[in-house]
Amino acid sequence: MSMHGMRGLSVFISEIRNCQNKEQERLRIDKELGNVRNRFKNEKGLTPYEKKKYVWKMLYIYMLGYDVDFGHMETVSLISAPKYPEKQVGYIVTSCLLNENHDFLRLAINTVRNDIIGRNETFQCLALTMVGNIGGREFAESLAPDVQKLLLSSSCRPLVRKKAALCLLRLYRKNPDIVNVDGWADRMAQLLDERDLGVLTSSMSLLVALVSNNHEVYWSCLPKCVKILERLARNQDVPQEYTYYGIPSPWLQVKTMRALQYFPTIEDPNTRRTLFEVLQRILMGTDVVKNVNKNNASHAVLFEALALVMHLDAEKEMMSQCVALLGKFIAVREPNIRYLGLENMTRMLMVTDVQEIIKRHQAQIITSLKDPDVSIRRRALDLLYGMCDVTNAKDIVEELLQYLSSADFTMREELSLKAAILAEKFAPDLSWYVDVILQLIDKAGDFISDDIWFRVVQFVTNNDDLQPYAAAKVKEYLDKSAVHETMVKVSAYILGEYSHLLARRPGCSPKEIFSLLHEKLPTVSTTTIPILLSAYAKILMHTQPPDQELQSQIWSIFNKYESCIDAEIQQRAVEYLALCQRGAALMDILAEMPKFPERKSSLIKRTEYSEGDTAEQSAIKLRAQQQTSNALVVTDQHPANGATSPVPVGQLSLVKVPSMMTTENDTSTDHPLSQQNGALSNVDPQPPSADLLSDILGPLAIEGPPGATVQSEHNAVSGLEGGSDAADGSAIVPVDEQTNTVQPIGNIAERFHALCLKDSGVLYEDPYIQIGIKAEWRGHHGRLVLFLGNKNTAPLVSVQAIILPPAHLKVELSLVPDTIPPRAQVQCPLEVVNLRPSRDMAVLDFSYKFGTNMVNVKLRLPATLNKFLQPIQVPAEEFFSQWRSLSGPPLKLQEVIRGIRPMPLPEMANLLNSFRIMNCPGLDPNPNNLVASTTFYSESRPAMLCLVRIETDPADRTQLRMTLASGDPTLTFELKEFIKEQLISIPTAPQSPAPPAAQPTPQIPPNDPAAILAGLLS
Repeated sequence: MSMHGMRGLSVFISEIRNCQNKEQERLRIDKELGNVRNRFKNEKGLTPYEKKKYVWKMLYIYMLGYDVDFGHMETVSLISAPKYPEKQVGYIVTSCLLNENHDFLRLAINTVRNDIIGRNETFQCLALTMVGNIGGREFAESLAPDVQKLLLSSSCRPLVRKKAALCLLRLYRKNPDIVNVDGWADRMAQLLDERDLGVLTSSMSLLVALVSNNHEVYWSCLPKCVKILERLARNQDVPQEYTYYGIPSPWLQVKTMRALQYFPTIEDPNTRRTLFEVLQRILMGTDVVKNVNKNNASHAVLFEALALVMHLDAEKEMMSQCVALLGKFIAVREPNIRYLGLENMTRMLMVTDVQEIIKRHQAQIITSLKDPDVSIRRRALDLLYGMCDVTNAKDIVEELLQYLSSADFTMREELSLKAAILAEKFAPDLSWYVDVILQLIDKAGDFISDDIWFRVVQFVTNNDDLQPYAAAKVKEYLDKSAVHETMVKVSAYILGEYSHLLARRPGCSPKEIFSLLHEKLPTVSTTTIPILLSAYAKILMHTQPPDQELQSQIWSIFNKYESCIDAEIQQRAVEYLALCQRGAALMDILAEMPKFPERKSSLIKRTEYSEGDTAEQSAIKLRAQQQTSNALVVTDQHPANGATSPVPVGQLSLVKVPSMMTTENDTSTDHPLSQQNGALSNVDPQPPSADLLSDILGPLAIEGPPGATVQSEHNAVSGLEGGSDAADGSAIVPVDEQTNTVQPIGNIAERFHALCLKDSGVLYEDPYIQIGIKAEWRGHHGRLVLFLGNKNTAPLVSVQAIILPPAHLKVELSLVPDTIPPRAQVQCPLEVVNLRPSRDMAVLDFSYKFGTNMVNVKLRLPATLNKFLQPIQVPAEEFFSQWRSLSGPPLKLQEVIRGIRPMPLPEMANLLNSFRIMNCPGLDPNPNNLVASTTFYSESRPAMLCLVRIETDPADRTQLRMTLASGDPTLTFELKEFIKEQLISIPTAPQSPAPPAAQPTPQIPPNDPAAILAGLLS
């Protein structure tokens, strides 16, 4: 570095190294900085040698970690020196001391530009190196065109062009808005014909950056990249200096395959065939050898080739070969290779028809769970989680349970959560699921979240056949000497509710069950004592005939905790004691807990909103595509108000699926309706906390059904949207089982479906009121008007309307009057703003009082996803351009949909048009296919184009394949699911049932508000 002969510099470095402590070093540094500062004050007296020596000293001091806040001008001035030694020092030290925003750099721009466009190749390399290291905005504006010319110049040596390519790459990454690369497609293709591998490697790095931002304009480079790969794979014309342990330029091979992965597909059959031949050669020619360096290089090429094979969706035979190769890697001794094998096998789970091949290596993957390296154990756990399905769930979960006892503490929480999710999704029967969860609690209680035991309680409560088995199992665990507190919680709940089912078994009398639970009371915390007190009250209620001794024991416990400092425990003790003293009324008050409403698994929600590494995300995405077990269905034997039949719960997916049941039930429980009339309820926009037992652990909530509010003395009436088709189950608002004396007129679900297709109509009607809607939609804004018409000669009082909006909508409702006069109509404007794509729907919680009847109804508002769509006719050229650019999941999703109502293709096109998705005829040559497009509007981002392709089978109109693409992964998923729901549950012709005899519909005179409303909405 031109420091030979600088005796002063060498002596200074030696003195610094000989310092005994940090204080001596600091004193010597301060002395030298003072000397350099004094010499720079008389710069005219400095020779070039002395200036160079002092600048080197400044750089050394800076490298030791000390601040150097002077001498920058002298450093920059060396750049303009005519001789190489001074210029070299100026460039090197400037690159190290100054950042891109330093003012002194402006002084050097002209000098740097002169060196770049000059004839001296050494000066060009120095200038390009400094510009690339600093990469400032001003450098990009002033020097980028010159660097581009240097890169394309045929008169420059390869060394200079290589540095120019790397310099341009740095400027483009740092300032992509300034570096103009328009029209560079042909130039990049020209650069890829370069024979020098150094220039070619640097140019390939630049190409990777360019295609990562916009691959559309670089299609001409694709065949050139394949030719480069073919040249390297055949080892043709590869200089010896670019061969690394017998592998031709592995860096260039990796970069080339990385660039190819940015292109969605390869349409030319010859190019595709050549590429697959090259990839086949790479797969066949890679093996594990003893030389570590060769292994590293060959495996870098191999794993990039695997990623390219998955990206191109190769034939099944090649995929099988990839899995077999990875199977060999996960069995070798080298831990790094095993790790990479497991990680890439997890990524391959996303490829269709490969899961069954991966299952062949299940035994070896399970063995990796016991590897000494924790990172390998984590990858093995991710892979087992991803490859699990109904066929192998039992074996995998049992292995995870066996491994749980010896697993690291850092992995036990993740291991327990994944085992619980797999057990829930793929359980062959419910008793096995209960066994698994109880084993998890027994072996890793400290790492079991409340969501896990909440979930098992929900299943036990909702399945009558499971209750005796669960009660017997938890009793077995309580018989152990050491029991975790979580086990005490779940045992207290289950035995409190269902121990009477075991009364005829030996050792299961109420007194023995109470003694078994009471033994654990001194060992538990204050959070568990309330559950035990609830269990004691339930046991006492179920003891028939009454046992005076048991009663006195339990009453004494309640008396003891009446003065507890904990408010929750004290309240329960006081209230349970008062309830128990009511005698015969105790049976009615402390009745068995009702069935829980159908809810999405909170465990699966945690995986949806958690962030993992790439391999784990691949496994999570796969879970959304696999079939779940039919065993875990939360059954409700008493559906409220004609609610739909139970549907499977626990469906896992990457994007949040609408579950109005959970949202609204939580809202009604956690947010009392105490807001100002017409205001919005306080709904947390974050995913709801899935506390499945909030209704049990709350004070005295054990008296009523989950989420029930205190009943009024009046005859409370609740309306519920119901329908016959199971597709409506995801949007029905759950309410408590109550006796209805006022029935709605007409089918509410059919009215809602009609309003999804048009913008005006009747939303709800009963003998006393009619609620109509008239809406106007523009972009992501919507304006609705609610028409509230009183059909009777008496006023409607205590009128209250509250909007329960989902997280993706902003809703503003004007004030609603407390009273609607007789035969009058009230208009309430409603403003809706769409924030992002979602199928969740806003709910109108509407209530009023007529006479002695208090009527409450919860209605879905037709602010559905399709309302924020705008149909658009896309030209063929633009359609195919967009279609190619949106490559693969999650931007492009495909699904085979079965069970749809057979319909001709024109009728299906009309159905899509009714949902604002425009048919684009003539784009698909197959007459049995349908292509459509639309634009989605939201406040969070610009209008988003959505493309749809539906492929039908003339021989079987009950199934089709749908492909949907857009630039937003969430929008793609939500719109695909929305269309799927509409195709599966196409509304039939409405049938108007006769009103019940107990409430005949009164005659409506012509001047009635209902008639006026019907005229307005027609």
